[in-house]
Amino acid sequence: MKKYLPVLIIFAVFETIAITLWLTMDNLFYLFNFSYIGICIAVGLALYIAGWKHARRFVQFAVGSYMLVYLGLICNENMQIEGFWYYLFTGVFEAATIHYAVAKIFGPLIFGRGWCGYACWTAMILDLLPYKTPQAPRKKLGFIRYITFALSLILVAALFLTHVGNLERIMFWLFLGGNILYYAVGVILAFAFKDNRAFCKYICPITVFLKPMSYFSLIRVKCDESKCVHCGKCKKVCPMDVEVDNNSRKRKNATECILCYECTKVCPKKALK
Repeated sequence: MKKYLPVLIIFAVFETIAITLWLTMDNLFYLFNFSYIGICIAVGLALYIAGWKHARRFVQFAVGSYMLVYLGLICNENMQIEGFWYYLFTGVFEAATIHYAVAKIFGPLIFGRGWCGYACWTAMILDLLPYKTPQAPRKKLGFIRYITFALSLILVAALFLTHVGNLERIMFWLFLGGNILYYAVGVILAFAFKDNRAFCKYICPITVFLKPMSYFSLIRVKCDESKCVHCGKCKKVCPMDVEVDNNSRKRKNATECILCYECTKVCPKKALK
């Protein structure tokens, strides 16, 4: 049962957040929202550990489509980084602000970049493309993420400084336009670099939040070095180019792991867990 410990941790974390926000904010929505996400992730992870190979994809679409369609399109909430800046500037701790605090700022201290592997609505589409395993060496283009991060902040700051009217409606259209742009750029980069996750590695501004916190992640793939024969199979299938057979937190691309567990499936000695 020890292998299911991450499932219990994930569920406990999200349920604690759900109940706490429900009681403190006096809003039943938070109980539903975070309970739903926590249950989806926990069930999917349990199914994956049990051997169902499509479990992660189930979670991706269950959570990703909920946030994109229900929260974004139906509730008109901008869950992109622009929405985070918007609520931050207005001084309101709700919607995107809470989402970022839980999933992308403090949450990664527990589950690293698990958001990228199980809940991102951009990645859920990009992972359907044909280059699940990178076909070429990683490019030195990671600096672009800091540019997109800065541009998103500058854009929202400019809207506030120029006192543009009807900001809520503008944020909704930014959500629509931003997602269309993200999908387009993501697909183009995937085919150009033969790597489904190229967008995540080079462009996505959210990684500026995720990377430093993921360094201290509690839940992470570990290698039993007494069993490992360093055959390299785990590194070949890793979509994020992580040096999986090294337990050091300073291993190559250490903060990139999305907990997809593809490495554990190909390890001939079952050294990874």
